[in-house]
Formats: sequence, structure tokens, C-alpha cells
Amino acid sequence: MSRKEEIILVTLELAAENGLSSVSMAQIAEKIGIQKPSLYNHFKSKEEIITAMYQYLRDKSKERLSLKDIDYGELVKGRSMEEVLKQSVSNYNDISTENKMFCFYKVIYSERTINPTAAKIMAEETRRMILATKNLFYALQAHKKIYVDDIDMAAVSFAMTVHAIMDYQLDCSYSGENLSQDIMQSYIKWFCSQYEGKNNEKNID
Repeated sequence: MSRKEEIILVTLELAAENGLSSVSMAQIAEKIGIQKPSLYNHFKSKEEIITAMYQYLRDKSKERLSLKDIDYGELVKGRSMEEVLKQSVSNYNDISTENKMFCFYKVIYSERTINPTAAKIMAEETRRMILATKNLFYALQAHKKIYVDDIDMAAVSFAMTVHAIMDYQLDCSYSGENLSQDIMQSYIKWFCSQYEGKNNEKNID
């Protein structure tokens, strides 16, 4: 493990225990067992550590789950729209709930209303999700598996709804509340019933 990786993981541990706002560069250095000036040889600020942590944990999560960059054309080939969307949402959920990534998100979620760095990271994650969904929807459209008037807005709507449902499911999990149904699967099924290509052929001039 490199020194940078050690700094990132120690910072995550301290943030999970005490909250991101409570963590100082001095605490990070002390936990690692180095002098504070040595810490600045690797990162200029706590904000820089948090930003690096986001990319590092995201990459490691995808690596551990063997989720490489997706060829959307290959993903949609030979599959129904519902199968494609379920697989894509499942992959995203697996990345987000992988142990260390999940710990990171819990810290960031709790800080995003008071910490600009946390808010910036959440905005970046949402942008990534929307872009990935657009690329997926372009592939579905190219293979005539979806028909909508505005493919970009359909992708944004789908991505943001999935994001909101995941947040709701996590809130229920934290509070100990049991969900009576799988809202995510029901939503995907409904979405496909509305926009799957073969069901909308009558709308095509």
C-alpha cells in the first residue's frame, strides 16, 4: 500500500468515526504516525484528500466487483430493455454499496449540506450517473429498444428517479423500516412498459 492510499483510508476511518468536519490534518498525521509537514508532501489539504478518496474508492470498488468500463452496444445486444436496465441499476448499486464505498457515501451524505467539498463530490457522482444513463439510452435507441421523443430527458428522468429510490431504500434501512415491495424493480418494470420500443411502434410515423 502506498503512503497516499494509507492517508486516504485513515482519513475515511477517522471521518466515519467522528464526522468529516471534525477530522484535521494533524489527526490524520498522528493516526498514521508521521509528522504533519510530511502529510503535506502528499496532499495540500483535507479537501484534496477527500476528492482523491472519491476517485480511489470508486475505482477500487469497480475493480473488486470486476466491473470494467461498459460497452453499451454489447450490453443491450440480445437483451430486452428491462433486462438491460435491471442489470445496469444492479451494477451501480453494487458499486455504491461496496463496503468502503458505502462508508464513504455515508460520510459525504451527512456533510453535503454544510461542506462544499462533499456537495461537489455528490454533484459529480450525479453527473456521472446521468452521463452513463444517457450513453445506455443511446445504445437502447440505436437497437430500437426504446422510443421516446427526448432521449436525453428520458435518461435524466430515469437516472434521477433511480437515485431517489436508492436514497429512500437506504433511509428505510438505516431506520430499521421494512419495505413492503421492491420499489426499484417495480419502477423499472413500469418504465419499460411505457417506453420499450416494441410497445411504442404505433407512435412512430
